[in-house]
Amino acid sequence: MNNEELQPLKKQPRAAKSNRSGTQDDVVYAHIFDVILEQRLAPGTKLSEEALGEIFGVSRTIIRRSLSRLAHEGVVLLRPNRGAVVASPSVEEARQIFYARRMVERAITELAVEHATTEQINELRQMVKDEQDSFSRGDRGAGIRLSGEFHLKLAEAAKNTPLISFQRSLVSQTSLIIAQYESGGRSHCSYDEHNELLDAIEARDTTKAVHLMMHHMDHIDSKLNLDEESASDDLHAVFSHLLQTKKKPGRSAANR
Repeated sequence: MNNEELQPLKKQPRAAKSNRSGTQDDVVYAHIFDVILEQRLAPGTKLSEEALGEIFGVSRTIIRRSLSRLAHEGVVLLRPNRGAVVASPSVEEARQIFYARRMVERAITELAVEHATTEQINELRQMVKDEQDSFSRGDRGAGIRLSGEFHLKLAEAAKNTPLISFQRSLVSQTSLIIAQYESGGRSHCSYDEHNELLDAIEARDTTKAVHLMMHHMDHIDSKLNLDEESASDDLHAVFSHLLQTKKKPGRSAANR
């Protein structure tokens, strides 16, 4: 199976109602965003509205709205008359995205040193612990997602709304690039580096915090090559955790 086409679909049971809150659009968007952060959805995968509608038990209208949001963030490409695919950044696009990510991370770190509250720092430390626990029990996908969410939560601590929006797009695009180009043993953001960064932020040491963040980005960048691809292009396999959740008495699938 290549990245452009999916095999003919077989009828699947509708996914049970998610434990996520929000509108149906929000739920679908969040699940797709999560599997991108977890590097489980391969760049170039065709996002069939029919398959996604089956998986989530919602209408194509809701699927289209969710895909449109993801396209706005640069992680989905909407192709006229050919449907949507997961973005597949070129080498040059990958370099530009990583450059932009470095600039945004620098600004976020500087502002987080200035504005992060004790409560936010404690929340970030808990995220690092959860990330470490996920990798320790072999749940690599959850660990990768938490690593990305750490950077999103840090952006919130910076208290700059445009930077939060930029960061959300850049973190998800970065995950696609790593899934497409990372070499070796498919490393992840180091929770030790995250903890050291939080120590510097808590100490209000801007110079050290920025240095640690740039070192952290260097570490991620050093793992990339131009040849390897990974992840999956099978939508039903990627969202199997939803399809395997059986409907229980008193709970129903999301309405169309």
